[in-house]
Amino acid sequence: MVSSIKSSVGTQRKVVTAIPGPNSQALHERRKATVSAGLTVGFPVYIARAEGAILVDVDDNHLLDLGSGIAVTGIGHAVPALVDAVSQQVANFTHTCFMVTPYESYVEVCEELAALTPGTFAKTSALFNSGAEAIENAVKIARLATGRPAIVVFEHAYHGRTNLTMALTAKNMPYKDRFGPFAPEIYRVPMSYPYRDGLSGADAATLAINIIESDVGAKNVAALLIEPIQGEGGFVVPAEGFLPALSKWTTEHGVVFIADEIQSGFCRTGDWFAVNHEGVVPDLVATAKGLAGGMPLAAVTGRAELMNAVHEGGLGGTYGGNPVAAVAALATINTLRDNNLVARARVLGDIMLASLRSLQRDVAIIGDVRGRGAMVAIELVEPGTKTPNAAATKAIVGYCQQHGVIALTCGTYGNVIRLLPPLIISDEQLNDGLSVLGAAVRSVQ
Repeated sequence: MVSSIKSSVGTQRKVVTAIPGPNSQALHERRKATVSAGLTVGFPVYIARAEGAILVDVDDNHLLDLGSGIAVTGIGHAVPALVDAVSQQVANFTHTCFMVTPYESYVEVCEELAALTPGTFAKTSALFNSGAEAIENAVKIARLATGRPAIVVFEHAYHGRTNLTMALTAKNMPYKDRFGPFAPEIYRVPMSYPYRDGLSGADAATLAINIIESDVGAKNVAALLIEPIQGEGGFVVPAEGFLPALSKWTTEHGVVFIADEIQSGFCRTGDWFAVNHEGVVPDLVATAKGLAGGMPLAAVTGRAELMNAVHEGGLGGTYGGNPVAAVAALATINTLRDNNLVARARVLGDIMLASLRSLQRDVAIIGDVRGRGAMVAIELVEPGTKTPNAAATKAIVGYCQQHGVIALTCGTYGNVIRLLPPLIISDEQLNDGLSVLGAAVRSVQ
């Protein structure tokens, strides 16, 4: 069922000024004086309030959110259950450091993760602050538990911006350019990208495995790290059978299978985790983004014998599993469960895919429409080719912004528009956003 969460700011998109408006422009000038220019701003409007699927900027423009803060606010903005839980926790205490004096909410989050992540084996978790931190710790755990150095990652992958995760990430600009040297023993192999490689899942997996075995050696590989659906790399959905074949290979060779579910987890794809669509059971799962509804929280969850192989004190961090973020996660998980948002994500996916495939038949610049659940994208190309069309992508997103719709770009070639609406968005709101997107696409034909 669709969530009954209501918004006191209304549910309609409303543009009352040029975008950005005068107040946002003034704030942007202030920003330039004190905020590093290294931080990009894709949409230079400054938000004053947000509820449901609507963001209200400082000029009172009501913007339709089809990005969810990059898949973070899956349950929507200002959800009462989350607001109440966080407010009460702030009143009780904001921090003790779980490694000094622990608290129940941390344990409760780990209990939920053990129950929700794939696999019936015993699982334990460690909580952190960000997706990159979760990935770093998953790699640490895999290396320690196996005694092996090599980590296998994939073309188009994105895993973060820290030194190790930059090495794991594929795309150079803007994430890696001139920031090296990077961590060693990282090996990259081809990803299954059906639109561009034309391979079956089995053939794509064979290609990747052959490269691992010839260039690295199975006995040297600690972990295979993969996004079940790639995020920043372009919402690449691997061909059916690719993930199961990789999982089988890792099991046969004692390699830890790490699923990076940071963008695809917590009902986003129409299941609690994207690996569930093909019955893949990872050894370790890294989560963040949608876990805590906007509060900074991440986790590594996995087989107890791997997680518990780490020596005492080998995992941790001052803020990891902060009590305010922990109760936010519990409220988020309950909201996802109580409102059956896993089913709602499937409905949203059906609406988006049908609309975008219809649009694809009318225009020549949409090369591919893909995704699962409420994680959907279009890939833009030069008409009649598969040549990436980054210019059209930028123009389309700009049109959407001017008309009060937030859509995000991604992709190795900068030519993919990704849609990540809050799972509580109404059909009417979603169709409104899709109509603006459709007009934007037609405007650059």
